[in-house]
Amino acid sequence: MAPQVKIDTEAVRALAELLRETDLTEIEYQENSTRIKVLRTVQQAVVPVAATQAPAQNAPAAVTESASSAEEVKKDSWAGHPGTVSAQMVGTVYLAPGPGSDPFVTVGSKVDEGQTLFIIEAMKVMNMIKAPKSGTVKHIFVKDAQPVEYGDPIVVVD
Repeated sequence: MAPQVKIDTEAVRALAELLRETDLTEIEYQENSTRIKVLRTVQQAVVPVAATQAPAQNAPAAVTESASSAEEVKKDSWAGHPGTVSAQMVGTVYLAPGPGSDPFVTVGSKVDEGQTLFIIEAMKVMNMIKAPKSGTVKHIFVKDAQPVEYGDPIVVVD
């Protein structure tokens, strides 16, 4: 039988309120062995296209929507991969050691365990994120200098 877990509903409510106040999508709090993580989904507004617009004006929007949907499907197909290396903190991800430099890795790159895959800048500190195992980079989810949140998938090493 699983042990009974007492949920601090006041703490959960306070964290949820903090999410609303700050426009964050995720917050995590840990004290001793108790860990609370609160997530919220952000609904994006759908803007209807006016019927008076010419079809040529509607076409780019449809192409963009299809491209982003295709990218989401591609991202979802890799998201659960056991070789996914995720953001270990909130910050900005850098795929290269500096502006104009070659990236640390590209899709198809062979990597060794402990090799730098990318950097996450958090609070003006550059955190080198290393490969957890040797393998080949199969997918990169982000673009250089993109903001990331804790747990966001960054690369897949297989």
